[in-house]
Amino acid sequence: MKGDEGSVLVVDDNEVNRDLLARRLQRQGHTVSVAEDGFQALEMMRSAPFDLVLLDIMMPQMNGYQVLENLKADEKLRYIPVIMISAVDDIDSIVRCIELGAEDYLSKPFNPVLLKARISACLEKKRLRDQEQAYLRELAQEQEKSERLLLNILPLAIAERLKRGETTIADSFPDVTVMFADLVGFTKLSTHLSPAQLVELLNQIFSKFDELAERYGLEKIKTIGDAYMVVGGLPTPTTNHAEAIAEMALDIQATVAQMRTKGDQPLSIRIGIHTGPVEAGVIGIKKFTYDLWGDTVNTASRMESQGVPGGIQVTVATYERLRDQYVFEERGMIPVKGKGDMMTYLLLGRKG
Repeated sequence: MKGDEGSVLVVDDNEVNRDLLARRLQRQGHTVSVAEDGFQALEMMRSAPFDLVLLDIMMPQMNGYQVLENLKADEKLRYIPVIMISAVDDIDSIVRCIELGAEDYLSKPFNPVLLKARISACLEKKRLRDQEQAYLRELAQEQEKSERLLLNILPLAIAERLKRGETTIADSFPDVTVMFADLVGFTKLSTHLSPAQLVELLNQIFSKFDELAERYGLEKIKTIGDAYMVVGGLPTPTTNHAEAIAEMALDIQATVAQMRTKGDQPLSIRIGIHTGPVEAGVIGIKKFTYDLWGDTVNTASRMESQGVPGGIQVTVATYERLRDQYVFEERGMIPVKGKGDMMTYLLLGRKG
């Protein structure tokens, strides 16, 4: 629709009136279609877009009131402006048309100048409404994009709390399971890769980890270089978080064992797991981060860094949760930085 021009549908059962009105509108630059009854008009409106409808009231089978009622009841058509045209010039008829949703009312025979002015006003309102709807659609798309980005950074439950206006999010969780997974020898391996190859490889690996985290209902916290941190049991507490982490750890182990670099070099992963209490919250104003703190996090990290290449090392706390369902090998007491000597176990697989 350009300027005052638009696509107009003329609905009148009188052929002379239709043709007269159509020619006049065409001379004003409008694209004009005609319908000889209400049924045809509704069918045409459902199959092609119109900017304005000029609708006669007195028609057989389906009068103008009925057409207007049907049009306004249709979600896809209800916003098309309608000017009612009738030889009947009484206040009751005008009021009824306006109550049914008509944009305007003209009496036959109509004044050409008044007709042009009324049509121009309706088309301008339609143009402004179309612009508003386009803006709202664009706004909705941008909001959806922003929400997707927010969910890529924060857990859904935390994102919802932020959207509700919470400014400080800090929670204590008495029982979660934390896992760190780190690629063995990746620093040395990366010296033989270009930056693009390095990023591509890490993206390939961590994307598979992300899929596993989603499959087992776990929350990825972050990646730090070639290390991956995930937790079970928050922000929505669960009872099977240790089992879910164990399943993901075993799947990670199997996945990485099958992967190769472009130079056909094998990859190896070292995994550490610990179960216990943590503090969790959102840090930052511009770049949000949902992170964990506490001894449980530090211990899980130590289980990974002082673990066995290719192995899954767990603490006694995690072992106690899983020993009935999984196969373990006792590694024994090992010195752990900041913790002293600790008994640890290696998760080997599922029982049965």
